[in-house]
Amino acid sequence: MTPEQLYDILSKYAGSQGIRLNKDRDFVMDILMGLLTNEARYGYRSCPCRLAWGVREKDADVICPCVYRDPDIKEYGSCYCELYVSAEWNEGKVKRQVVPERRPKEKRKMF
Repeated sequence: MTPEQLYDILSKYAGSQGIRLNKDRDFVMDILMGLLTNEARYGYRSCPCRLAWGVREKDADVICPCVYRDPDIKEYGSCYCELYVSAEWNEGKVKRQVVPERRPKEKRKMF
């Protein structure tokens, strides 16, 4: 799958969820490349903004869309990596801020 194909799929998916992809297409394409790289590496699309364990069960919470996406969008207007956003966020009606990491420390892979 190419990043462009994934973009089309996720754009439609986001719309069906009442959210959007970030309007910065170049930024989104970088995230999608990370998702596809992780899919080739691990067999699943783990969030490229977090270190994956490479074990599906340990990474289940950060397989895109991660379980933190909806609470992040509800509270901040975007998910942690800013792939998925609210329409208001894309329109500049929501203050853009760094979304704090919600993944519990015990689930995070450290160097």
